[in-house]
Amino acid sequence: MAKEEAERLLIDGGSDKKLRLKYDQTEDMDAFVALASVDGYDFTAGELLEVLQGAGDTFESQGNPRCRQIWWS
Repeated sequence: MAKEEAERLLIDGGSDKKLRLKYDQTEDMDAFVALASVDGYDFTAGELLEVLQGAGDTFESQGNPRCRQIWWS
């Protein structure tokens, strides 16, 4: 179920630019997961990593302002 929560966040971020921008500004995966928990998503860093790897994505950010290519639409 937790992997589904990670997927739900990736889908929500894909359709909500404000949500995506908020999460793109996190420094690392632990901060990302902590923010997700505050917003009602329940998953661990390991579960997020599994979901990302399964989709062929990485958590790395790029650009200025920072962005991640993890969001699903």
